[in-house]
Amino acid sequence: MLLRADAVSFGYRARPVLHDVDLTVPRGGLVGVLGPNGSGKTTLLKLLAGVLTPTKGRITLEGKDTAKLDRTTLARYLAVVPQETQLTFDYTVLEIILMGRHPHLGTFELEGTTDLEIARRMLVATGTEALEQRMFRTLSGGEKQRVAIASALAQLEPPLSTDTRTPDGTRVLLLDEPTSSLDLAFQLEINDLLKHLNREQLATVIICTHDLNLAAGLCRDLVLLRDGRILAAGPTKSVLTAETVDAVYDVEAQVGLHPANHQLTVVPLARK
Repeated sequence: MLLRADAVSFGYRARPVLHDVDLTVPRGGLVGVLGPNGSGKTTLLKLLAGVLTPTKGRITLEGKDTAKLDRTTLARYLAVVPQETQLTFDYTVLEIILMGRHPHLGTFELEGTTDLEIARRMLVATGTEALEQRMFRTLSGGEKQRVAIASALAQLEPPLSTDTRTPDGTRVLLLDEPTSSLDLAFQLEINDLLKHLNREQLATVIICTHDLNLAAGLCRDLVLLRDGRILAAGPTKSVLTAETVDAVYDVEAQVGLHPANHQLTVVPLARK
């Protein structure tokens, strides 16, 4: 497995958040992490990204304990896209994407032509090439999210001159609520982009979300959390059922294939 959590527990001071979590993410996986507020989704994402260190258990990337990898090395393989990108100063879109190249630069080293080429390839990959010289704060919510994803992809690209990565190379994109602040059209746009990146750019994608229908239509596998414990994990169609929605959310729901698009759909009916 590419990314793995073995019996991972974590707490903030005296408050436990996650309890003995076991999770495996295959190379090329597209995994959704679902659960109510306070279930531990974002904490799990931060542990997988190496931002937090487990109080018990361990996280491994290709068999290597992430706690023993330095931050720069880890950042070349794992990139996080936050729910919202906040900037102290305004930058152009190209400058934002070039910031993703920082883990590949030496001390006091500036971005070169190789980094610029990579940044522009990521603009093309995310459909944002026309925004290159726009100021970030002038963008719509959907455009900002695409640019944040482009920056994360630039972070995961090795220098072209030393690129020995095979097509199944290690690139893990972790996203926290990527569509929560977007309108319906932009939600569909980001959904399609993530599918494309997973399929065409060979990125392993892990998404934390409250949106059950987004996860049902996008993710091949799901992890359902409640009170810091995994209640169910596995293929989406096996995991996302009326019974598991009840167990995780205390909500009666109808789960089935939508007649128009044959996509698995969750319709909440009543709170229990």
